[in-house]
Amino acid sequence: MTTRAATKTAVSPPPAAVAQDAHWAATRERLQARNRPVSVLTICDDDTVKRRLAQARYSLEAVKLQATTDDTSATESAAVTAAEAELAAAQEAFDAVAIVLRFMALPRPDFEELKRSHPATEEQAEEGMSFNPEALGPDLISAASMDGMTPEDAADYLTNWADGEANQLFSAAWDVQSHTRLDLGKG
Repeated sequence: MTTRAATKTAVSPPPAAVAQDAHWAATRERLQARNRPVSVLTICDDDTVKRRLAQARYSLEAVKLQATTDDTSATESAAVTAAEAELAAAQEAFDAVAIVLRFMALPRPDFEELKRSHPATEEQAEEGMSFNPEALGPDLISAASMDGMTPEDAADYLTNWADGEANQLFSAAWDVQSHTRLDLGKG
């Protein structure tokens, strides 16, 4: 699948709009400079390392909580420092063995074209689906991958990984397509 290059056409805002709202040009520039959303899938097969990291996080929070409920003494301060050092070491050990996969949202036209290029089967269409997620999966994962994952690699992982892990891989690439960083509340 070929994806269209995202082109940004520089169009100056109308002078009347700038005069009426002087900050619009700066706001517009910031809007055009935004990056697309990114999701991260972290894989760690070492349960001992995962447990150590979880325990270190828990211990640090417990020590901090204890320090805030008591008068902070030199012993409690040392305990916080020791817990922070253990958390840093546990995080370093985790980072050394973890596999991190990153996925970026595609430009909307590219995502829509990708879905159109994988039409639903007759059975899926009868169920109201407009595309075939099984056929779409490897190409979507590859297109969204920031790490250069090929469609062939993605297909292999989707086929051979445990169901839950394969679902999370697909979800990492799919969910970032509808991720929002907007807040419609009062500003």
